[in-house]
Amino acid sequence: MTSVVPQSVVPPSVLVIFGASGDLTSRKLMPALAELVDRKFLSPQFSVVGVARTEMTDDDFRKRMYDSVSEAPPSWAEATSRFRYITGEYTAPSTFAQLTEVLNELEVSMGGVCNRLYYFAAPPSTFPILINSLGEAGLHKPTTEGGFVRVVIEKPYGRDAASASSLDDTVHAVFAESQVYRIDHYLGKETVQNLLALRFANAIFEPLWNRQYVDHVEVTVAEEIGVGHRGGFYEEAGALRDIVQNHVMQVLALILMEPPATMDANGIRDEKVKALRSVVNIAEHDLENRVVRAQYDEGLSEGEKAASYRNEEGVSPSSHTETYVAMRLSVDNWRWAGVPIYVRTGKRLPKRVTEVVMHFRAAPHLAFAQKLAKKLEPNSLIVRIQPDSGISLRFGAKVPGQAFAVRTTSMDFDYDEQFTEEDLDGYERLLLDALLGDQTLFIRSDEVAEAWRIVTPLIAAFSDAEFPLARYAAGTWGPAESDALLQGDKHKWRQP
Repeated sequence: MTSVVPQSVVPPSVLVIFGASGDLTSRKLMPALAELVDRKFLSPQFSVVGVARTEMTDDDFRKRMYDSVSEAPPSWAEATSRFRYITGEYTAPSTFAQLTEVLNELEVSMGGVCNRLYYFAAPPSTFPILINSLGEAGLHKPTTEGGFVRVVIEKPYGRDAASASSLDDTVHAVFAESQVYRIDHYLGKETVQNLLALRFANAIFEPLWNRQYVDHVEVTVAEEIGVGHRGGFYEEAGALRDIVQNHVMQVLALILMEPPATMDANGIRDEKVKALRSVVNIAEHDLENRVVRAQYDEGLSEGEKAASYRNEEGVSPSSHTETYVAMRLSVDNWRWAGVPIYVRTGKRLPKRVTEVVMHFRAAPHLAFAQKLAKKLEPNSLIVRIQPDSGISLRFGAKVPGQAFAVRTTSMDFDYDEQFTEEDLDGYERLLLDALLGDQTLFIRSDEVAEAWRIVTPLIAAFSDAEFPLARYAAGTWGPAESDALLQGDKHKWRQP
């Protein structure tokens, strides 16, 4: 880690983590905080209060949080020495009475200022309980003029449109929307944010970003890993809820949106909502033609034998839960009418990759002989979000030699090679933004509603065991049915 003096420093604040003994806290939140501490983004008075059912003392918690950061900077030891811990049930008033007492003590030590950011790292079923308990304890309002109280809510935000709406009602009964930060760590990735720069800072791309020039669009979110020890969770979620409703829809909104009037939270999120509203719900009678669900069988993954999903720990041997989803979406607006949008996500695919591909229309006429252009493909723009972030432009070029043969080649841009500046990863950036009060990269209530509107009909269809469940071998790019989804349009998936 390298110390960098930032432009913005978080004022004296306390991060209260509900579910502080869990995996998310130790694997993601603590390393992110250690980086922010090391780079001096946080006030020297910054503190963390962990709340969970696991029995621990303050010192136990401090050691556990310190140890969760490998190669911890020297500043991390001093930061964790201020951490506090509360053991208690989320339904018990005594837990929140103790939390009030600890926050009051920290407020005195901070000179009378105690800004608070509540982070829900607990199971989603506890979210309404936590919201109501904070409200009943009076912990939802700032204690000083100009201070802040905010809440970060992890995904999944509801299980369908109805439950998300119900959760919203609970949240808004206690917190104003301006206090609510619905987190999706994908939006903290530099390349996702650079979709905005690519589109709106370059005169050569935005004029082509429409139905006149784009033939079709692909969004791929692929993972090499299986469900591992998360079989029980995955049986409840599936790929549709776990990836499509949040990560995929957020990336899709950035691809489809119109230029915002202002590059701030309201301007960007207004246009994202408009874009999602334009995505057409697939008609019930057409679902089997436009959507593929599948589940991985045994196969070879990274050169080793991989078990089938139904043989994973915590998974029913007769499970119909999808580990792969592919769909053909359409958008009903001026910019994208008639352009197919293909989306796919899956586990146990050949490699971990998230990318967006804009396939442009073929040149209307080639003046040279067709036999000299056998290796020429239509132009495409590939935005690689992870793991190797960058952009590739695929275009035709003449092959050296006497004949006028042309073939497709690439012009590549790699973020790590081009920029020496040290960036923040997803959780580092999003935690910092939440503490600074920047909601740009967080999901607004109406965005959540639109994303659920799009996927809820699919959830209903998938709940029927009769809906086709294709199979694919672990380590492959998915089932044949997914390829057939594109073949009707004479397209095929790009294999990264």
